[in-house]
Amino acid sequence: MQHTQLAVLGGGPGGYAAAFIAADEGLEVTIIEQDPRLGGTCLLRGCIPSKALLHVVRVMSEVDELAEDWGVDFGSPQIRLEQLRARKEQVIEKMSGGLRQLAKRRNVRIIYGQGALLDSKTLQLSGDDASIPEDGKLSFDHLILATGSTPARPGSLAIESDRVMDSTGALQLEEIPGSMLVVGGGYIGLEMGTVYAHLGCKVSVVELTDGLLPGADRDLVKPLHRRLTKLMEDRIYLNTKVGSLGERGDQVEVAFEGPDKYGTELYDRVLVSVGRRPNSQGIGLENTQIQTDRRGFVACNAQQQTAEPNIFAIGDVVGEPMLAHKASHEAKVAIESVLGKAASFAPAAIPAVVFTDPEIAWAGLTQEQAKQTGREVEVSVYPWAASGRAQALGRVEGLTKIIIDPSNDRILGCGIVGPGAGELIAESVLAIEMGCDVRDITESIHAHPTLSETLMNAGEVYFGSAVEIYKPRRS
Repeated sequence: MQHTQLAVLGGGPGGYAAAFIAADEGLEVTIIEQDPRLGGTCLLRGCIPSKALLHVVRVMSEVDELAEDWGVDFGSPQIRLEQLRARKEQVIEKMSGGLRQLAKRRNVRIIYGQGALLDSKTLQLSGDDASIPEDGKLSFDHLILATGSTPARPGSLAIESDRVMDSTGALQLEEIPGSMLVVGGGYIGLEMGTVYAHLGCKVSVVELTDGLLPGADRDLVKPLHRRLTKLMEDRIYLNTKVGSLGERGDQVEVAFEGPDKYGTELYDRVLVSVGRRPNSQGIGLENTQIQTDRRGFVACNAQQQTAEPNIFAIGDVVGEPMLAHKASHEAKVAIESVLGKAASFAPAAIPAVVFTDPEIAWAGLTQEQAKQTGREVEVSVYPWAASGRAQALGRVEGLTKIIIDPSNDRILGCGIVGPGAGELIAESVLAIEMGCDVRDITESIHAHPTLSETLMNAGEVYFGSAVEIYKPRRS
């Protein structure tokens, strides 16, 4: 039987991070990955390709804004869909190839195939990879479960039709349909809906709850909702359920049940984006002491250790938030635990970013969370209408919002909506992790004119010392 010190089941951002960190520490490492390339959902069919496409449509949008606001007209864009797809795939292949080379330089062995636990010390491997041992078994000292997640598809929406897609299918860009319905107003649906709308598709969005991006701060969502309403020409239906889907010739018939939309309508394509489920089935957990919750997430402690002391779990398979940067941070904790070092996954803030236009980003405690837990906080908001940089960009709909502990002025959370919010949120993550108070931010000189100074400005609003807007000074 072949043996490895550390086996990593899954080659996504958590899995390859764990493997590379462990190899750098001198461990013998084997990755088992069912895709023919490393990178996982994030690189191959998620974060990276979607952000590449969002960059393209953002440039297209900026060109439209130049024509409308500044009188600079480049004419109508000519979209060469085949070249757009090829460029997206080029980005994926370059990054995946880079990971393959990094694994080779670190002497990390990669087996392309499926793996399932026979017991707490052995994996059963299957697939066509010639490196799979003849008996199909691989024993290990330690194992990292990094199997990720896949798009969820409720029974009422699970019909066999090429015209009903999940996020993976939407990223293939097989065509730009005349019309498309996005089922689900979460970040994946809104990002892909934004891409297709800018490429010329008539996009509609239906959301079961009373607002887009459930769970996000409502003050941050409002500017995005207004812009999407314009982009999608008022075809955003809230408090509305999709009762059923059915294929009707070369279209999909959708039955709506809600105050904003009722009855049936035909669409060329439907994108189902109602969440993701962990890949915890079919990997042999039943042959171990490892436990899962009712949603299928693997239970583990702060050291990422499961009920089997030598098996650790990271990333989407252990629960929300399902974010690549959370997975890679958990990978560091897991490997430190494997090496017997003191380690714990206990971040004060995990940033979340929605790469729509405008972008939305937040970290730490939200105003709604504070309200639900009865925690007393103060909220300070700086509107981008007062920002010289935002005015120059013509993007004054944004705002920066900080959540503060009034007993000691410590920054507990931050939310930003506007262009580049995903980049701007990093300063607040550091401030929350370092336990900074508001004055630490306001007394740090920020470059002018930039959008980054809006965080400093929000702190100045708290103290009543903001120059660009008037608010009475705090006593």
